[in-house]
Amino acid sequence: MSAHPFRSVLYMPASNARALEKAASLPADALILDLEDAVAPDKKSDARILLSKKLSTKPYGNKKVIIRVNDLDTEWFEDDLACAIACKPDAILIPKINKADDVIFVSDKMTTLGAPQSIKLWIMVETALSLLNIFQISKLAKFTRLDGFVMGVNDLAKEMQIPLATPEYPDRLGFLNYFSSCILAARLNNICILDGVFNNFSDDVGVAYEANQAKQLGFDGKTLIHPKQIDIANTVFAPTEAELKFAHSVVAAFADPANLGLAAIKVDGKMVEILHLDMAKNTLAKVRIIDELSAN
Repeated sequence: MSAHPFRSVLYMPASNARALEKAASLPADALILDLEDAVAPDKKSDARILLSKKLSTKPYGNKKVIIRVNDLDTEWFEDDLACAIACKPDAILIPKINKADDVIFVSDKMTTLGAPQSIKLWIMVETALSLLNIFQISKLAKFTRLDGFVMGVNDLAKEMQIPLATPEYPDRLGFLNYFSSCILAARLNNICILDGVFNNFSDDVGVAYEANQAKQLGFDGKTLIHPKQIDIANTVFAPTEAELKFAHSVVAAFADPANLGLAAIKVDGKMVEILHLDMAKNTLAKVRIIDELSAN
């Protein structure tokens, strides 16, 4: 899994030249340039041409670029995959993955088509079968390109008959067991995992609540459908001032010669161990990367 943060990952339609242009100036950590749901069937070919032309100029700086193609069972998959590989993104996102064999097929297909190993494979977790098979799928990260999970909450809501969040019921209770299973599978195999989208882009309170819930569950970030959601996700998934201050205190305390060789020490009234030192160093490293992204 990349050290690059994925706090905010914005879907952008690959068929919309204006949107692709605007994306370069947005503060999202990553972009999903979409050839699937955001592109009408009669516009697929035009979208591939537009995407190829746009990415040939490498316009997105240090943002990570993921291209979502159409799924394996569609007439567009082969052309989409070839186009995506030629564009040399950081990852290719495959929807409607159901089982481990699907991942192996796509990973091998990418190699056959000449994709460098630097192009990773991400999958949408959006079917009942993908939930059932998530642990078998996640193990493939050890010997395929698999590197990312994206929760497809809208498709899961339809297939699993689970209500999406509402102002009255914002907690997504029907999803929580599935989220936790997918996060566990991701952590066991060093896979990035992102929460799904929040559909009401006019509801800042709602997206902030859902992003905070996602952070507490252990997601690495949130996928977004509108630029106005970016700053909210970036703030939520960045370390807080209190977390940053404590991380500095932990690192300083373990560096103190008086604590040399100790496995557990007291910091700010709390007992901390070596594992907390590792967590503190990770927090500081994440902040450094975020600062570099902001500077550029």
